[in-house]
Amino acid sequence: MTDTLLHTVRAFTQSHADAAGLAQTPIAGLTTICASKPGGLDYAISRPLVCLVLQGSKQVTMGAQIVTLRAGDTLLITADVPTVSQIIQASADQPYLSLVLDLDHAVIADLVLQMDQPGNGNDSAVQVTPTEPDVADCAHRLFKICDRPATIAMLYPQLVRELHYWLLSGALGPAIRQLGWPESHTRRIARAIALLRSNYHETITADRLAAVAGMSPSSFYHHFRAVTALSPLQFQKQLRLIEARRMVMSEGMTASSAAYAVGYESVSQFTREYRRMFGLPPAQDRDAQLSGPRAAE
Repeated sequence: MTDTLLHTVRAFTQSHADAAGLAQTPIAGLTTICASKPGGLDYAISRPLVCLVLQGSKQVTMGAQIVTLRAGDTLLITADVPTVSQIIQASADQPYLSLVLDLDHAVIADLVLQMDQPGNGNDSAVQVTPTEPDVADCAHRLFKICDRPATIAMLYPQLVRELHYWLLSGALGPAIRQLGWPESHTRRIARAIALLRSNYHETITADRLAAVAGMSPSSFYHHFRAVTALSPLQFQKQLRLIEARRMVMSEGMTASSAAYAVGYESVSQFTREYRRMFGLPPAQDRDAQLSGPRAAE
């Protein structure tokens, strides 16, 4: 079934992908990614999602955790975490292909209430398992309606719900189910992450984050690291640097303007930490991106 899904997604991507290889489907939260050659490092704040790799391979880093995704793997991300990803296997004949589905908390919560299954699992926000046949089969049926507009409104809600059901029923189910429980460790940490994301330019104390999560400071620190593989301070630093890089690349900001905008008081400290994370100081990084993706060092 994975091969059948591969052919369907490849045909859709060839017809709809933009210059960057992204193809937005008519179904909200469902996207395909295509690349005909290995790429540079991509820095992002990932949202809760599943990614089914159909061809090629990609490496994803979160904190100290590094995972390699190959054809036939499913990646789960259960929190808004800073990630670094790189497509490492792709060619014109066999491009990297994957589909990405944003996880729907409301659908998960509704299904969890009806499913009598345990919810304890690995707290890590990034997990990988082989794609299960029922997941691939449902994803294939979901993609088959993408080029049939008349069927989308009628069929996609139940197919998206079914796909969530099969994900909840499989190896990733215990981790996904935590997204459906408001007081699970994952959802509590998510509240603290939301505060960090919306106020990344401010100094936020650990006590305030722990209070938002409804945990003691020591328990919060333990579970935050378990979910994100980072301390709260490291997490905020990566948020600031990724946002600053977006400002430099997309808005043409100078290093000093970007540094102050994201909360740094010292431009020299910002430049050092920017270079440590991205490999080049801001101006050189922008020039390198304008001249083409650079290979990872």
